Amino acid sequence: MSTVFDDRTCRLGEGPLWHPERRQLFWFDILNRRLLSRDNGTPRTWQFGEYVSAAGWVSRSELLIASQSKLFLFDLETEASSKVCDLEADDAVTRSNDGRADPKGGFWIGTMGINAEKAAGAIYRFHKWELRKLFDGVTISNAICFSPDGRTAYFADTATQVIQKVALDHDGWPSGAPETFVDLAAGDLNPDGAVVDSDGYLWNAQWGAGRVARYAPDGRFVEEIKLPASQITCPAFGGDDLKTLFATSAAEGLSGAVDGKTWLTEAAVRGQVEHRVVL
Repeated sequence: MSTVFDDRTCRLGEGPLWHPERRQLFWFDILNRRLLSRDNGTPRTWQFGEYVSAAGWVSRSELLIASQSKLFLFDLETEASSKVCDLEADDAVTRSNDGRADPKGGFWIGTMGINAEKAAGAIYRFHKWELRKLFDGVTISNAICFSPDGRTAYFADTATQVIQKVALDHDGWPSGAPETFVDLAAGDLNPDGAVVDSDGYLWNAQWGAGRVARYAPDGRFVEEIKLPASQITCPAFGGDDLKTLFATSAAEGLSGAVDGKTWLTEAAVRGQVEHRVVL
């Protein structure tokens, strides 16, 4: 059974991150340019001047945040920020979207057109102060997550309705061409954010379907968790035992009382500890 974790309405809730040292969930409302959290039950909000969408944790107090034009370090205590590198800063059409840290400490981040312009986005990896473009021609970057052994990365272009997988080398870089992991077109399902549990099963939020679906490492559908909001955007495991499944949602284009809230439900399996970004 799902319950509301946070009742603030997000136009486009995204990027939930359970900080393992703080034992605290962070997430974004992209279109309202804000980072959200709860600290011992108290709502917290940090406002920014441009779109912000995803983060990885660097230390107890610092996050690496992806924004419309850059990656930057943000101190949660002092609110100081410092730019790490540009991210399509010369392209006024695009912004950041989905992202997550990999088991080697790299940070993967996808971009997309602000108005979902076709093929305007790309997927990058930032590792040891190098930002490298991995895949281009992406319309809506999503579902970035990793197998527990660090040998496989997953990602999606929502517009294609396909979740892909790609093998990774010892340093966490792609070592071959992407392959289809799950093709959701037959069910007219739209892959949004995703996370992999400790058993290697991928949990995918599916925009418009009001659910998070679980897939085995071979791509076989296993189960679904239904949620009240239809536009579920991304799941994240957290809580003391990593069995709490959080999920963000979006109210953009909708007016229901449940839309845009951040949800939680209990899962029967544990998630992975979110990996630290290595600078």
